Amino acid sequence: MNRAMLAIIRKDLQSVTANKRLFLPLLLVPLVMTVVVPSILMAALLLSPDDPDLQGLLSQLPRELAGGNPSLALGKMMFNTILPAFFLMIPIMTASIMAGSSFVGEKERHTLETLLYCPITLRQIFRAKVLAAFFLSMAVSLGSFLVMCLVLETEAVLLLGSLLPPGANWLVTLFLLAPAVSLVAVTLIVRGSAKAKSVEESQQRAMFLVIPVVLLIVGQFSGAMLLNVWILLALAAVCALLAVLLFHRALRRFTYERVLE
Repeated sequence: MNRAMLAIIRKDLQSVTANKRLFLPLLLVPLVMTVVVPSILMAALLLSPDDPDLQGLLSQLPRELAGGNPSLALGKMMFNTILPAFFLMIPIMTASIMAGSSFVGEKERHTLETLLYCPITLRQIFRAKVLAAFFLSMAVSLGSFLVMCLVLETEAVLLLGSLLPPGANWLVTLFLLAPAVSLVAVTLIVRGSAKAKSVEESQQRAMFLVIPVVLLIVGQFSGAMLLNVWILLALAAVCALLAVLLFHRALRRFTYERVLE
């Protein structure tokens, strides 16, 4: 990575933080996913612990987790099984906010031609744009996890009388699956941003990436496929392979004609 690429990465990060239209959603989406959604789920566990659907989920837990306090067992299941699926929305939505404005934002600010005249290849520009969105996506994701832990652990101690320790599912989600999902989203959206006419049009590509995550969330609540370490590792491997293939394919097809359309 040369100085020109680092300069592009810094410029993109600064442009997002200086733009309220982009920065506010960047804060709002993680706030909803890390504070509002977990708090609603925690309230549901306390208000209706005897709900047949919740009891059905509880029956699928390993014996060492299902025994003892049912509310505490459901809380652990929510934290380590259901919330990792919700968490995957954060890298996707964060990536869409920044990556969606990568090239189309340059067009709107009339700075694209200046960028293309820089002493750097088009492929290096593409890599820098992808890395900038990826770094921001992962920084927001990790920060969101810390906020969620703080909120949930406080609620758990006050309402359940015990902490909810993060399990191995979170290690795989944070350090393998979330980066792979983020890179898939960033690559697709940055590539689409090159020929999009507006930031909104570019960000619409993220909606297709949200659908598999929504299906994964539905699978958690229905009990059809409760997440475990092996499932998460398999998903991470598939997403990582897909990310590499998409990145190299996008890099090969990225041309000046495509950017200047």
